[in-house]
Order: sequence, then C-alpha cells, then structure tokens
Amino acid sequence: MTTTVPSSTTPATEPPQAAATDAPVALVRRPGRWIDGWNAEDPRFWQAQGRAIARRNLGWSIFAEFLGFIIWQLWSIVVVMLPAAGFQLTSSESFWLISLPSLVGATLRFPYTFMVAIFGGRNWTIVSAGLLLIPAVLLGIVVSNPDTPFGVLLLVAALGGVGGGNFASSMANITYFFPQKEKGWALGLNAAGGNLGTSVAQFAVPIVVTLGAGATLNISLAGWMWIPLILLAMFGAWRFMDNLSSAKADFAGSAAALREPHLWVMAVLYIGTFGSFIGFASVFPKLIADQFPAFSTIQVGQAAVSLAFLGALVGSLARPYGGRLADRFGGARVTVVAFAVMALGALTLVWTLPLGQFGVFLACFLVLFAATGMGNGSTYRMIPSIFAARSLARGIEPGSAAAAAMQRKAAAALGIISAIGAYGGFLVPQVLNASQLATGAYTAAFIGFVCGYVVLLALTVLVYVIPRASLAKQRI
Repeated sequence: MTTTVPSSTTPATEPPQAAATDAPVALVRRPGRWIDGWNAEDPRFWQAQGRAIARRNLGWSIFAEFLGFIIWQLWSIVVVMLPAAGFQLTSSESFWLISLPSLVGATLRFPYTFMVAIFGGRNWTIVSAGLLLIPAVLLGIVVSNPDTPFGVLLLVAALGGVGGGNFASSMANITYFFPQKEKGWALGLNAAGGNLGTSVAQFAVPIVVTLGAGATLNISLAGWMWIPLILLAMFGAWRFMDNLSSAKADFAGSAAALREPHLWVMAVLYIGTFGSFIGFASVFPKLIADQFPAFSTIQVGQAAVSLAFLGALVGSLARPYGGRLADRFGGARVTVVAFAVMALGALTLVWTLPLGQFGVFLACFLVLFAATGMGNGSTYRMIPSIFAARSLARGIEPGSAAAAAMQRKAAAALGIISAIGAYGGFLVPQVLNASQLATGAYTAAFIGFVCGYVVLLALTVLVYVIPRASLAKQRI
C-alpha cells in the first residue's frame, strides 16, 4: 500500500525559513523601501502586518507579470494580421516570428530567477516592467511599414522574450513574502494571472486595431496600447512594492538540483504540459487562419474578434484545478490522465481535420488546452513530492541539515524545471513549421504530438505511478 507525499509549492529561490519565536518580529525599514527582519512564519507578525504587506506586493507582482505574458505572446496574434497590413511573409517566417519570443523568454528565465535576490523584488519589478517598453514601442514602429525587413521584425519579436523571463523573477519574489502554508495559494494566483495575459492579448488586440479603422488596420496599436499599462505597473511597483533583505539567491541549491536525475525527468514532462500550453497558445491564431480563414476573425460591429483567445483562457483556468486534483489523487495519476486526454485530443484533430468543420476543430483544441492546463498544475505539484519521497528513501531525518539541503534542492528544481518547460513554446511551432514544409500540411505534426504524449504518459507511469524503492514506495 502506498501513501501520498504532501506537496508544497516552494519555488526555486526560497531560503530556509527561520522558526517562529516568542519574541515579536520588529521590521526595520530603510530608504528605497527595503525591509529588514521579515519572518512570515511568525503567526503574530503575519496576522498583525505581514499578510497585508505580502498581499500588496502580490497584487502588483501579478499585474506586472500579466503584462509580461502579454508582451511575450503579442506576436502570436500580430503575425496573422501582417498580410492584411501589406507584409509579404512566408508561412515559415511567420512561425519564426511566433516561436522566437518563447525561445528567448525560456532562456531568460534562468538569470531572472536570481535577479530578485541580487537587486530586490521591488527594484527588479520596476526594471523588468520597464524592459517591456522596448519591444512594445519597437513593435508599434516596425509594423507600421510593410517594407520593414524580415530580420528587423525577427529582432523585435525576439526582444518580446523579456516578458517570458518575468515569470521566473515574479515567482521567486512572491515566495519570500508568504509563509509555507500560504505559498501555494499565492503562487497559484501569480501563475494564473500571468498565463491569462496570453488570452487577453489575443482577445484585445484584434478589437483595438480594427475598431474605427474602416478598411485599414491600425496594427501599430498592438504595441502602443500596452504602454500606459506598463507605465502604471512601473509606478505601482515603485510606490507600493518592497524589497526584502532576507531574499538570498541559492546558487548551491541550484547546482545540487542539476545533478538530480528526477529534475531532468520532470523537465521533460513539463515540456509536455506547460510547453504544449504555451506553444499551442502562441500558434493557435495562425492555425485558425491557415485552416479556417473565414473564422480567423469575426466581425462584431466595427471591431474584429478572434476566437483564438479561448484556448489560452481555458488552459489558464484549468491549471489550478490540476493542482487541486493532484493534492487529492496524486500528481502522477492526474498527469497520466492529462497526457491521455492530450493524446486523444491531438488524435481527434488528425481524424477530423479533413471534415473542414470549424466547430469540431475548435472543440478538439479546447479539450487539448484544458488537458495541458490540468497537466501544468499536476506536474508542478509532483516536484516537491518527489524530493520529499527521496528524503524518505534516504532515511533523512526531518529538521536535520540534510533535510534542509533536500528542501533547497527541491525549491531550486521548481525554478529550473519551469524554465526548461517554457522551451516547448519554441518547439511546438517549429514542429508544425517542419510538418508544413515537408508535407504541406500539419497532420504529421499532430501525429508526432500524439506519439510524444503517449511516450510521456508511459514515462510517468513507469517512474512515478508504479511504487519504487528509490521514492520510498510513495505515491507521487
């Protein structure tokens, strides 16, 4: 008989927490909104003033990360509008404009994880939000001229990757503010707020660029429209957020986590779940435009609406339910179900694409998005459970130095795995691109996705569903 290891959601950069004591916590505030003496684990301090401060920082962090996701995924919707604005791009060039921001964003997540500890959470939120102005302004400039060289478009799209890095620094920052018992709630809100940025961008941009434009497109507004909100995020971070002197980078924990085989197994699984979500979300507008051009946008009065936003919306909303089900039934079991539904959804797409029915196409994709969202939550929950099981298998005593080291390793693994998973946002569009170049259709790509999900399902079963001595025969 197996038991479930309790999950935690401590992210990559969490330092060991100080134990609560009888002495009251006395905060020391320094210029630049620096706070010394923060101890969220002290119940009296948390009730008296810690919760209010933490929630204020969380709110502005969510807003800044939300805008980061918008800028990160902005080209996913802009690309399908470029032909109507006079740009002549091949399908392969469009795929590169869609996928390159994900490649850059995934790579930036590694250094961004440590920026909060180096510069302070408030300070880095101001800087990281300010960096969003660069790709937003440049997008507004380059898309206004159809003669802009493709290389310039590609460079500006790549700069949008700075928004993808914001997730790592935002999650690292918020973990320092909340006690262990409330980290899951706080980080779940933070992640969901960011993921929704993709859906909001895909919904709002077509409306804004077509509203009142008549027969033309004000496509440059796709970049300009976000600048006031970015400036608001910078002001909010400057005025209302705080830096915690207790936030310290754990480079040793990260190095130790990289030597853990389970980190790499979970990274592969997370590419399959989160990577599929962000990859399909970025490419969904183009797939609709290619397969069902009449449904690429729907005219509502003077504005055009794209239904592509529904995919990212469904996936984002499904994510917390994946985590909740993982708490109840075990993350591995929920992940297996998620991969099974993802495989079935992709296979149904292969079967039904020749029918040319947009409703069936949309329904299959929404099922696929829901499964990726559930899988995001369940795989993320598996990570701390795995490291807890490793501690049990090695006979590590709770509260010992070895237990603290294992907790640090688990925390670091969460950040590293989330960064590696984001590379799926590059891989998914490029697999579709390769399929179209080789066969003239996307069928081969979706067959490949089906096979990949089946392999990942089998990997999850073999390593984490079947009880293993290396995991103390725990149910992950």
